[in-house]
Amino acid sequence: MQIRPYQPRDEAAVIALWHTCSLTRAWNDPAKDIARKLTVQPELFLVGTVGDRVMASVMAGYEGHRGWVNYLAVSPDHQKKSYGRVLMHEVERLLLARGCPKINLQIRATNEAVIAFYKRIGYLQDDALSFGRRLIPD
Repeated sequence: MQIRPYQPRDEAAVIALWHTCSLTRAWNDPAKDIARKLTVQPELFLVGTVGDRVMASVMAGYEGHRGWVNYLAVSPDHQKKSYGRVLMHEVERLLLARGCPKINLQIRATNEAVIAFYKRIGYLQDDALSFGRRLIPD
């Protein structure tokens, strides 16, 4: 897998990947999520490719206090090959270079496979609740 920054030509492949990996929800327009990310730290939006095919993605950000990770996805035909671990290692490297002391991420409580993945790579469940409020309806 080659890791590189997202390019606008990747949009359709990334959105298809997110749908395949069940990351999209009716209340989050993936095209709008991509457009928004491209306005803030676009260099922290990465894709993984095999040949010229996008088969993985991850969005990261750092606001000076915590790093955040969203949309980590690896196509099902490439899972269980350490690509997710490699992408997370690259995100950690990029965030650490910015002085980021800690990464947070959110996982749906019912997604046991993803919870197990993050535990395997050293992430721990924080004793915190996640709250949200939509400011712009999609």
